[in-house]
Amino acid sequence: MRFQIGNIVRVIDEAIEGEIINISAQAITIRTIDDFDFEFQPHEIVVIKENQKELSRFSDINNSLLQEKLKEGTRKKSVFKRDKNEVILEVDLHMEQLVPSTRNLDTFDILNYQIRHAKDKLEWAMAKRISKIIFIHGVGDGILKKELLGLLKRYPVRFTDASFKKYGYGATEVSL
Repeated sequence: MRFQIGNIVRVIDEAIEGEIINISAQAITIRTIDDFDFEFQPHEIVVIKENQKELSRFSDINNSLLQEKLKEGTRKKSVFKRDKNEVILEVDLHMEQLVPSTRNLDTFDILNYQIRHAKDKLEWAMAKRISKIIFIHGVGDGILKKELLGLLKRYPVRFTDASFKKYGYGATEVSL
């Protein structure tokens, strides 16, 4: 899909919506209604309020817009798992999964970012009434796990180590 300055876009997997203000070779910059600027890759955003009616008119399988959408990229792996008709949200807290580069971040900033991401996902899951979350934190030195458990103690949730068979020692299961 071709993006143009002025298009209204929404970020996939995030609650961010705004107008495209800059398009460069590396990223597309969008400005939210709160005047915050964010940069995203083209496969992370989708145009809304333009071409929406065209996209909903897939009367046949040979529709050119449908074919273009199918060619745009592979489907992202879902973070939701189903286990016995129960929805489980998997949240990977490894920094390389959260941001493209950690070049200018020190360990304190990285840890704060991971904990803030875990808090946001926990509160989102509580609002959406998702019954279980698996936080994948890895083994490492155990600092992230300790901070995560400190965060979870402030919420009305139960938490235990996740399935060793599936995640090893590096995950925590949270029941809401």
